[in-house]
Amino acid sequence: MDIRVILPVEAETFVQSLETFSLKEVGSARWLKQHESIEKLNMQAILSASADDEFVKDLLVSHTKIHVLVHEMILIEVWKDNVFPILCRLQDFNPTHTFQLYMVLHHEGTIINLLETVMFHKESHEAADDSVLDLVEYCHRKLTLLASKASTAGVAACDPRNDMAEKAVSSIEELQTMRVALEFQISLKAVSVLCYITGHTESISAINRLLCTHNMPSILVQLITCCPWSRSKEGSVEKYINGSWRKIPDEDRFKIQKLDGQVWIALHNLLIKEDCHRKYNFNSFNKSQLLKLRGFLTEVVIDQLPFLLELHRFLAHLAITRPAPPKKELVLEQIPEIRNQIVSENSGKWKAIAKHQIKGVFNLSESDLKMQARCLGQTYNISVMDMLLSGKPKCGSCGKEASKRCSRCQEAWYCNRECQVKHWPRHETLCMLMGGAKETTQEAQHS
Repeated sequence: MDIRVILPVEAETFVQSLETFSLKEVGSARWLKQHESIEKLNMQAILSASADDEFVKDLLVSHTKIHVLVHEMILIEVWKDNVFPILCRLQDFNPTHTFQLYMVLHHEGTIINLLETVMFHKESHEAADDSVLDLVEYCHRKLTLLASKASTAGVAACDPRNDMAEKAVSSIEELQTMRVALEFQISLKAVSVLCYITGHTESISAINRLLCTHNMPSILVQLITCCPWSRSKEGSVEKYINGSWRKIPDEDRFKIQKLDGQVWIALHNLLIKEDCHRKYNFNSFNKSQLLKLRGFLTEVVIDQLPFLLELHRFLAHLAITRPAPPKKELVLEQIPEIRNQIVSENSGKWKAIAKHQIKGVFNLSESDLKMQARCLGQTYNISVMDMLLSGKPKCGSCGKEASKRCSRCQEAWYCNRECQVKHWPRHETLCMLMGGAKETTQEAQHS
């Protein structure tokens, strides 16, 4: 059955209306309206990719809107780093509803999901133009964070609701915990985006930043070594796949998963491609880092990814040679501008922006909240969400597979009655809003 979130004509309207916002507008009514549009575009892009009818990607390319998505994603990153912590500390900020904050925290993840889908194609990189540099910088920040916190990232990504179920937490504490989990998921998406960049970009400036400025091969080696999307739990191996930790059967322990493969592909692109190979500095440190890969390039891995045989030969040659240093060339290099511009425009104003948002943004009336909930209820169509979910829904309390849905709002899932009762204090507000909005809509339809 062909299920669509939006029709092509609706998608074109959404794409044409995409615009950049200032930092203090984050969470505003106009911003939330665009957030809904991007949510719908993201869901449709995923469904279209599986149906080989990627009209969302085509529209973003033809209307040159990919740079707008990159700007908005980085805008939320800056907001989360500089404004959100101040909001959490302000004594006069004690919201009864965290509805808008929840949407803002999820916005960055929504955009990188959409970018992951569309950046698979080379024409998307060409349409992104100079914003590819900002995307490279963004991926570098996320992958560096992922590699540096590898020892705790898996714990952070484990469903935070498990910990929150054990004790009563405030709404702000719940949002802070959610942010940590979301950051891990976003960083894993950045791995995919970086893989596509290394495969498609022909920008000299982008290649220079990947190899010379940020030494991305070394970071990728660290990710292969620590593998933060894999962990051992109770004697079993679990891997983070499509947004959740999954137990891997013994017979599949050595099977290459998507993230493993994307890191290997990115390394292959950066080290084997001729234009990349001659730019990289194979000094003693970089050489020693790269040679660590030989321990991971087993026959089992190469059998699954045959192109790695070329990388294996390259490393064997590297082990017994000393490559010449890269030639110094005069390069007129472009530099990324989006994050620097956002930070420079708002530096020293973080607290003022936070106070402005408390008074003018994150204080929706009850009627406004119901209207927004109604809009989101239409966005997150149940039949579509079932199509997008991989496997069974997760319990809103314990995170296990769930089969029972909240009868009023139809949004939350639970594995049993006990979990539903335990989760009710945190779910009550959203349930009343979503359920009330749906009842209002049904009454209007029957009147």
